[in-house]
Amino acid sequence: MITRSAVVLLILAVFAGGCGSDKKKTTKTTAKAPATSTTAATPPTDAAGCEKIAAPAPRSAGHLKKPSLKLSPNKNATVTLSTNCGNITITLDVKRAPKTASSFAALVKMGFYDNLTFHRILADFVIQGGDPLGTGQGGPGYNIVEKPPSNLHYTRGLVAMAKANVDPPGASGSQFFIVTGQDVGLPPDYALVGRVTDGLMSINKIAAEPVSGPEGSPLSPVVITKATLHEG
Repeated sequence: MITRSAVVLLILAVFAGGCGSDKKKTTKTTAKAPATSTTAATPPTDAAGCEKIAAPAPRSAGHLKKPSLKLSPNKNATVTLSTNCGNITITLDVKRAPKTASSFAALVKMGFYDNLTFHRILADFVIQGGDPLGTGQGGPGYNIVEKPPSNLHYTRGLVAMAKANVDPPGASGSQFFIVTGQDVGLPPDYALVGRVTDGLMSINKIAAEPVSGPEGSPLSPVVITKATLHEG
C-alpha cells in the first residue's frame, strides 16, 4: 500500500542588523518538496500462510528418454524448490543413490518441475509432487530402478521417489515425496533422493494446508514455481 507523508515546511528566519540598528532583513521561507514513502503490498495468503497463487494448467504426461546426466559423488549437489509457501533446499544423496539423484537433477535442469504442484498432502506423513498431470497419475515417460539402502528410515525431511504398488522396489519416474512425520514406518521400497537441509518451515506450511478427500488434495494450490540445481 502506498502512503504519502505530510508536507514538511522548513522555515528559516534570518535576522541581521548592526549594533544600534533597527533594520531587519525580510524573512525568507523555503518549502521542501513533498516526501513520499513506498512500501510493497503484502500478497494475500491462505489458511496455512502460503501466498495465494493460481493453479498452473496441467501438462501432458512426459515422453522423455532416460537422462544421461551423472552427478559426481565427490561434489555437493543441492536442489532448491521455490514454492508459494517458501523455499525448500534438498541435498541430494549422490553417494547412496547415484542413479536416482542424477535423474532427479536432470529433470530439474530441464525445467520439468517448474510450475508443477504438490498434489498430495497427508498430515504427519508426506507431501507429494512432481506430476505433470497434477493428479498422481503422470510421469516423465521413463522409469529407473535403484533399490534404496536396506536400512533406510523414512524420517522427517527425507526425500524419496513415489511409485505404484505394482512397480519393483526403487522404481521411480518424476513424482517425489518429502516425509513430514517423525518416522512414517515405510518399508525400504522407495528410491532415495536426499534430505531437506533448509526450509522445514516451508514444509510445515505445506503440510498445514487444508485438504479434501482421502488422497489429501489441497484446497489451495501449492506450486513449485521454480526448481534450481546447484553443484559445487
